[in-house]
Amino acid sequence: MLNPFHEGELKIQRLAHQEAIAERTGGIIADRIMSGALPFLAQQSMAVFGSRDPQGRLWASILFGLPGFMNSADGSAVEFDLSRVVVERSDPFWRNIEANPAVGMLAIELATRRRIRINGQIHRPAPNRLHLSVAESFPNCPKYISRQIVKSIEAGVAQSTEFDTGGTLGPAQQSRLRRTDALFIATAHPTRGVDASHRGGNPGFVEVLDGKTFRIPDYPGNGMFNSFGNLAVDSAAGLAVPDFQHRRNLLLTGNAEIQFNAADPAGATGGTNRFLLFHINEWLEFAQPPAVDSERIDYSPFNPPVANPAQ
Repeated sequence: MLNPFHEGELKIQRLAHQEAIAERTGGIIADRIMSGALPFLAQQSMAVFGSRDPQGRLWASILFGLPGFMNSADGSAVEFDLSRVVVERSDPFWRNIEANPAVGMLAIELATRRRIRINGQIHRPAPNRLHLSVAESFPNCPKYISRQIVKSIEAGVAQSTEFDTGGTLGPAQQSRLRRTDALFIATAHPTRGVDASHRGGNPGFVEVLDGKTFRIPDYPGNGMFNSFGNLAVDSAAGLAVPDFQHRRNLLLTGNAEIQFNAADPAGATGGTNRFLLFHINEWLEFAQPPAVDSERIDYSPFNPPVANPAQ
């Protein structure tokens, strides 16, 4: 396998003085899914994907399905049975993978705070099948994940939900960002491919600055800086923001920049003084599948406090 870190990740590790931590944790990166995670994949009801559209923009998407909709026999590939998935045709994911097979995937179980990242190339060998060839895979720590039971009770249907879209956030979209405790980010490197990751915090951790810009704190982590490393090379980014309470998914595409040594008098970053500043190009919002049930459990005890808690 290649060096687990590319030039962007190495740059951010140096700037953050995290080279030693990254060297220790980088050993978890492999070119196949660890055998212990294979049963975990088969139990999941949701997966997050990062993909790139024909215009070069990145999107993050959330797929919901019945447990068993994804499986891996030996860790070298993941097979998806779309008869067990609610296919939302309004989601850019389905068009994107026809043009650009590179994807990043995050299999995440919010209720247990377990997650694993899987990046590679995806194609559609049959109308009801997807095949993801694994190029890179590694587990993530459970920090900053709010526990939420998410389950699908029906699948095997394709739907085209009415959606809202725009280039500037309206009041409803700003409210979703301010109230969220979880979002998913897609970033990419020109040769290493696409990545999908989770960012979480207490409601209010996302700071909406105006209709085109918002800011996300970067908490202490494993020192690898996969998302930030990609952004150091390519500023394109996509975000998916699930609103389980109001049963809506907000997708945003745009560009992101990294703020180092930023003023943080309220301690929003947990001591890192790093933020991700997101500039919106376009947003898309539609209803979550009606067959998806969810129930809040609790917030992560590791979440730093927020200056303006959302209600």
